[in-house]
This record gives sequence, structure tokens and C-alpha cells, in this order.
Amino acid sequence: MYGILEVTQIIISVVLILLILLHSGKDAGLSGAFGVGTGAGPFGGGSLVERNLDRWTVGFAVLFVANVIALLKV
Repeated sequence: MYGILEVTQIIISVVLILLILLHSGKDAGLSGAFGVGTGAGPFGGGSLVERNLDRWTVGFAVLFVANVIALLKV
């Protein structure tokens, strides 16, 4: 069980890092290469792609925390 949770933690960590790198920052970051950070409204993240990217990032962050807690309990 512990081994499965460890492998899951590594996968979640890599995906979370990639999702964070895709977010547009002040300089449009890596997301500018894929066209994600274009056309943001006055409140930022106005496009559907940007909102979905935010949702996926929050979802994987919650999975990350839940998996860490599960690893500590096992």
C-alpha cells in the first residue's frame, strides 16, 4: 500500500509542477508558448482555458495534500 501511495505522490507532484508552469504570470511564462495566457480580462484568467487550468491545479493540489496525509497515516 505504501509503495502505491509513493508512486502516486510522484505522479501527482510532476503533474502539479507542469500545471503551475502553464499558468501565466507577469511575463506570460511558459503558458505563452501554448497560447494559454492570451486575452486575459481585467480580472485575469478570463478565458475558459485559464479557468479550467485553475480548476485542474486546485484539484491536483487537493489530491497532493490528501496523498501526503495518507502517506503519513500508513
